[in-house]
Amino acid sequence: MVEKIEMKSAMGANGDPLPNGSRSRDSTAESLSGKVKKVLMANPLVILTVAGVIVGVFIGLGIRNVPLTATQVIYIGFPGELLIRLLKMIIIPLVVCSLVSGSASLDPKALGKLGGWAMLFFLVTTLIASSIGVVMAYIINPGSGSLSTPKVEGLDDDVPAPKEVIDSFLDLIRNIFPSNLVSAAFQSYATSYKTILRTATDESFNITQEKVPIGTDQEGMNILGLVVFAIVFGIALRKLGEDGEILIKFFNSFNEATMVLVSWIMWYAPLGIMFLVAGKIIEMKNVGALFASLGKYIACCIIGHAIHGLLVLPAIYFIFTRKNPYPFLWGIFTALATAFGTGSSSATLPLMMKCVEEKNGVSKQISRFILPIGATVNMDGAALFQCVATVFIAQLNDFPLNFIQIITILVAATASSVGTAGVPAGGILTLTIILEAVGLPTNDISLILAVDWLIDRTCTVLNVEGDAFGAGLLQFFVDRTAEKERASELRDVKSDHSLPVPECSPLIEKRGLRDRSGADDAKVDLSESAM
Repeated sequence: MVEKIEMKSAMGANGDPLPNGSRSRDSTAESLSGKVKKVLMANPLVILTVAGVIVGVFIGLGIRNVPLTATQVIYIGFPGELLIRLLKMIIIPLVVCSLVSGSASLDPKALGKLGGWAMLFFLVTTLIASSIGVVMAYIINPGSGSLSTPKVEGLDDDVPAPKEVIDSFLDLIRNIFPSNLVSAAFQSYATSYKTILRTATDESFNITQEKVPIGTDQEGMNILGLVVFAIVFGIALRKLGEDGEILIKFFNSFNEATMVLVSWIMWYAPLGIMFLVAGKIIEMKNVGALFASLGKYIACCIIGHAIHGLLVLPAIYFIFTRKNPYPFLWGIFTALATAFGTGSSSATLPLMMKCVEEKNGVSKQISRFILPIGATVNMDGAALFQCVATVFIAQLNDFPLNFIQIITILVAATASSVGTAGVPAGGILTLTIILEAVGLPTNDISLILAVDWLIDRTCTVLNVEGDAFGAGLLQFFVDRTAEKERASELRDVKSDHSLPVPECSPLIEKRGLRDRSGADDAKVDLSESAM
């Protein structure tokens, strides 16, 4: 029977026998098509998301030359707008419930340890990204060789007003402690300035201008304040013990229901991303001239993001885990494509949680605790882009940077990226801090705004990738710590059982006493008979 099977497998498609060790071309083609079909069936959402990005690019390029009104462009981007609204709708319940349930399920000591390791990872990777940005800017020199500063019309009004460095950091601290949790869901604190004229009462009659900081509430979610409150509230629930179990179960159930909604939204994401990309391409004016004047700057940012995302972060993951990082990267590809389409770390958070839990084996306690924090404080892409943009503007203005100023750029980019709003173009708001720190003009930010629609998307991809690798590393550390604890427990058990234990059963002791008493009686009888 075995010989017949072997002969049958060695026959070609036409019935002729094939040489030893060769296979039929048809069977090879069938096996290849079967593998492709298996990959497509296993990752339908990834394929659809990538297809949505590609089709969106072609639609945008195809319709660009068609004369469209502003209203028609809005209609084209409407399905993408719906995706953004759906994802933003789910952010607050997801962040609050996941952090409350995550911090309540972890021991306070373990929580502090995990949070410390996560913050260290985020800080180190952000500093590395900033260094890559400065190095790439000096290698490519995107701002040198220009006879004049390129001008882009219609963007000067969008440049944010410059802000003092100290006021920016004070705003960060104020947003950590929101005065109203309800308003924190849609507003954040920001310092603005009011100019006051003061006249001297002396004979000289001098008039001086004084810039006074005034606190205002600006539109945008205060995600940092919500994150801090949710973590502290979860710790407080754990301290309550049994009294807090009911509320912890409520947040756990709320969190699971939110993830079900996320799984439904994910199937709409490819369509929304397609129209988002198409709409952004249609909106851009004079793309050819823009890329001609800012092409080196765009290339510098994208190459830097690629180096950090495809080499540095995977290398860090491999050094600590000794695992191939690229299957992990493939597991979050859907979330990365969504990040490119939406341009928002916060909007990508629900999809990233689902990807790392289902594809990469990260536990819910880790992912739902670390990822919301990462979406708030880990901005590798933004830090890299800000360093490139600062050096680019310095080169445009023939402003040489010394070593101290370069260190200032690195530190300011790393620090200002913490708490950057996880919304599109959030890095532009903090770029003014770095420019003010080294004494560069802020008016040239209009050039950065001209291509921010593209650079911001690669920044977002790098930001969420760093969050995912941080969650994967923490999961590895938790698993290794658990294995060490189990190994130590097994050693303790073996050491306890290796010692000889005397028989201490009361039945055995009673039987031994009975045997000894019987032997003594026998000795007495023998002695009496001898007498």
